[in-house]
Amino acid sequence: MIPSIHPAGWGNRLYNTLTHTGIITLTICIVLLCQQAFGQTHRLTGTVTDHGGQPLSAVAVQLKTTGQSAITDSAGKFSFAVANAGNYQLEVSHPGFKSLKKSVKVTDEQLIINIMLHPQSHELEEVTIQDKHAALRKQTESLNVEVVNADFIQRNLGGSLMATMSRLPGVKTIGIGSGLSKPLIRGLGFNRVVVADKGIKHEGQQWGADHGLELDQFAVGEIELIKGAASFMYGSDAIAGVVDVKPGVLPAPNALGGSVDMIGKSNNNLFGTSINLYGRGKKWFFDSRFTYQNYGDYMAPTDTVYVYDYAVKLPHNKLRNTAGRETGLHFNTGYVTEKFRSIFYVSNIYTHSGFFANAHGLEPRRVDTLLHDRSNRDIQLPSQEVNHFKIINRSQYQAGRHLLQADVGYQHNFRQEFSPYVNHGYMPPVYPDTMRIPANLEREFEKRVYSLNLRDQLLFGRHELTFGINGEYQDNNISGWSFLVPAFNQAIAGAFVYDKYRLNEQVLLHAALRYDHGRIRTFKYTDWFETEGVKQVRADNLTRNFNSLVWSAGINYTPEGYFSLKANIGKSFRMPIANELAANGVNYHYFRFEKGDRNLDPEQSYQADLTLGWDTEKLSIQLSPFYNYFSNYIYLNPTANHDYLLGAGNQVFVYTQSSVARYGGELQVSYRFTPELSSEILAEYLRSRQLSGDKEGYTLPFSPPPSVLFNLTYQPHHIDRLKHSYISVDYRITGAQNDIVPPELKTPGYQVWNIQAGTRLRFNNKPLTVSLQVQNVFNTRYLNHTSFYRLIQLPEAGRNIILSVKVPFGTGANN
Repeated sequence: MIPSIHPAGWGNRLYNTLTHTGIITLTICIVLLCQQAFGQTHRLTGTVTDHGGQPLSAVAVQLKTTGQSAITDSAGKFSFAVANAGNYQLEVSHPGFKSLKKSVKVTDEQLIINIMLHPQSHELEEVTIQDKHAALRKQTESLNVEVVNADFIQRNLGGSLMATMSRLPGVKTIGIGSGLSKPLIRGLGFNRVVVADKGIKHEGQQWGADHGLELDQFAVGEIELIKGAASFMYGSDAIAGVVDVKPGVLPAPNALGGSVDMIGKSNNNLFGTSINLYGRGKKWFFDSRFTYQNYGDYMAPTDTVYVYDYAVKLPHNKLRNTAGRETGLHFNTGYVTEKFRSIFYVSNIYTHSGFFANAHGLEPRRVDTLLHDRSNRDIQLPSQEVNHFKIINRSQYQAGRHLLQADVGYQHNFRQEFSPYVNHGYMPPVYPDTMRIPANLEREFEKRVYSLNLRDQLLFGRHELTFGINGEYQDNNISGWSFLVPAFNQAIAGAFVYDKYRLNEQVLLHAALRYDHGRIRTFKYTDWFETEGVKQVRADNLTRNFNSLVWSAGINYTPEGYFSLKANIGKSFRMPIANELAANGVNYHYFRFEKGDRNLDPEQSYQADLTLGWDTEKLSIQLSPFYNYFSNYIYLNPTANHDYLLGAGNQVFVYTQSSVARYGGELQVSYRFTPELSSEILAEYLRSRQLSGDKEGYTLPFSPPPSVLFNLTYQPHHIDRLKHSYISVDYRITGAQNDIVPPELKTPGYQVWNIQAGTRLRFNNKPLTVSLQVQNVFNTRYLNHTSFYRLIQLPEAGRNIILSVKVPFGTGANN
């Protein structure tokens, strides 16, 4: 039985316990680290080449004796620092090549070796080696880390990158139609989850439930999902976790080629393509991509939804005005040598999509159904246009034992929401022709972001030290005839130190300390119309400064055998943002009036994570329980008041704070019956309780219910023509969510079946990949508790057949 959570006194005792435990653990780690700080260090360096003498990049090299791991650079180089002379075991692996085990003897302070890998004709080794790479990352991180690659994305393509990631336990999405979504990690989302793209925080309008992420899933090389308190590395907003989006590996030297991805979906009649072209000489390279997707109104397994108890009929089960267009442009170029590399990443993502016409604004009965139902592919009002431009430079230089890294980024996010003019409160019934703002521009948000990250990674003795500083400045402007959030600017800077200390072959200790200073300024906003004879001031000038000291301490224990253990405790923080401090208007998407509180404090979160693993040749089990305590969680609290002065009688929601306790975990079990047949179980559970405030005893909004996914996969390796094929079945059972915060609605449980299948064929001596999915096989009608449209009891999308084909071309290989 899981113990119940008692009132605030219990929470305070837990707070003190976590704090004292954290300080003691951090002190122990620092003492242990300092014991070896000036010990003698030996260095083992080497070069990995193919049988023709060409250097191989992105090769996984593991020093089995100590558990250290490295990835070779573009010149095939790798390096390890070892504390003592003696015999060491190396294991080297790379897709398309035979794995190699090698014994080396370190006697001098510097040992240089050369390693040659030979081609492996059995291409299935790629899957195994990728799994090893993920396992190495998990072994060296104290936090709960999941690693997925481009193959996982292609097998599980959803309407967006975050929808694709939602197959992982502990990850859910707030869905916004068929093409947009935002992530929830263990029930927390919005500005509590950092999405990092090529080392820089992705900054859009993530505070809004209807604002998706501007990321192209075709342009993703790999994703690291961190579940837990990660503020010590990523700063504010990483209070729930991190989605770290990484680029693909560099093209191989003297390569010129690319690929064409084609995709089609039946539910919303989507068609799309993504074209990649890359090339490289010896040191210079380029990598480009163009993505385009066009989709119509999507279908749900119902013919009626209810908005304000008003029945809205859906023609042919289609949600009118949910069509959209998406375009992505990417260009990467850089200079790479043995010790230095500098790469520029330039991208522009544009989205134009409609809002479900009957669920936006105040009067669903005013919708012109004849206009909207004329075509399933047109985009009428209400709609949104979002353009996100980004340029990032990532540079690094190897200087002896120091690896110096710098990330510099600029982002411009421009979002416009269009809707016919609807007056409420004292707004004039007819839009004045003297206004400079277009009559259909409801809201406009424009954000410019400047980012800088500097790091120095130092290896000495048994230590792997990382020092870093981060800085970010945001300038946010608004426009439109409707008001919700004022213009603001925000600056934050932080510095950290993080040490991994190899105590012995089985124990790896972690300790980190970080300090941040932030400032936010919101600007005065006055209505353009008069209310009872005066123009109302919606927001005043406001300046707030915040400071925070956070820490983390952890241990990895990997003894010989099948068992492994990871434990981590830490403190994270989050600055309150503009809508929480200064919102004062109607949120049409949720039919409510939102008000901020200028006196909010930064959120403080304390979290304990444990990961227990058991891994054999056939059976793998990972259990990841966690406990999380907020001393001052910020949330929107529904009140008994209704606004008639500035709105149209909507219920008033006020941002407030309370102490909150959360606990739960994930279970991952995989079992291989035969070399061809395997199964998987992915389960998750979360429970939250507010320990103080008006909603004491209630859970938190958007709390996902427990769920479990059962998978069965067949891969006929023994049949030569089908050795790169698979067929997989997912059966997900999701429990009812009766633990709610009014005015949330209870959500019944449901079961959904999905099927994935694919194969790899030879086309023009290149591997052509075909993937097929059938989502919601039986067209089940079910409600997703975390969906944006749950409020109007709109079920999730019906059956969806997805076909994708990847056709490579060119000479050489993109490693």
